[in-house]
Amino acid sequence: MAPVMAEAASVAAESLGGGRARAARTVLDQVVLPGEELLLPEQEDADVPGGAGEKLLRLNAGARSRVRVVCGPGLRRCGDRLLVTKCGRLRYKEPGSGSGGGVYWVDSQQKRYVPVKGDHVIGIVTAKSGDIFKIDIGGSEPASLSYLAFEGATKRNRPNVQVGDLIYGQFVVANKDMEPEMVCIDSCGRANGMGVIGQDGLLFKVTLGLIRKLLAPDCEIIQEVGKLYPLEIVFGMNGRIWVKAKTIQQTLILANVLEACEHMTSDQRKQIFARLAES
Repeated sequence: MAPVMAEAASVAAESLGGGRARAARTVLDQVVLPGEELLLPEQEDADVPGGAGEKLLRLNAGARSRVRVVCGPGLRRCGDRLLVTKCGRLRYKEPGSGSGGGVYWVDSQQKRYVPVKGDHVIGIVTAKSGDIFKIDIGGSEPASLSYLAFEGATKRNRPNVQVGDLIYGQFVVANKDMEPEMVCIDSCGRANGMGVIGQDGLLFKVTLGLIRKLLAPDCEIIQEVGKLYPLEIVFGMNGRIWVKAKTIQQTLILANVLEACEHMTSDQRKQIFARLAES
């Protein structure tokens, strides 16, 4: 973390000294700070003074600009501007269909979760109020979960959910003006892996950045972990992981390895997995 902090300090000094917005293409994979304004060369708005032809990112430019830019975590629309709201590294993903724009986000080591509609999370049942369960999701407020939001649930056939149970579900309502609402069924009414998680196993918390890394389709960490021991594992976008192996010792080893992967290089990780495979 020391190199990142040093880089952030240099960026802060540069920003305070120059006070100018930076071009997004020149700071990809570099540290950005809250309050910075991003510039993109593809937009058709007026040139920024001294910007060497680069133009301010306009998100409501109307018919003149057909470039669709998607703002991910760490970025916020502020009128016709795009502002950085988190300290971290700026990332970019090319558009898949050639529509232009792509996706920009800030990759940070954040642990506080903000609910997002469609996210799959692991929650803890904290209370039951009438027909509604209150679920701790690690955010600023608990989420609500109806007893009818389970596969096959009816007024007579209620799910067996107790206070303290772990719930794997997804958000159908998540915005700043309403209480988050979870369900444990998909659009077809099927559980599709959601519902109450088994009593055994271990629940632990990691950063949101590590969760996104582990859920990537080509994640080598999950492939290597799967070769160590037979296991069951559930990932929540709120930074929670539930894992279960054949023995308690194996479960603890897997949890420690997953937590340590955030700060290990690829070579270090491979050495550890090789030692565990031999033992």
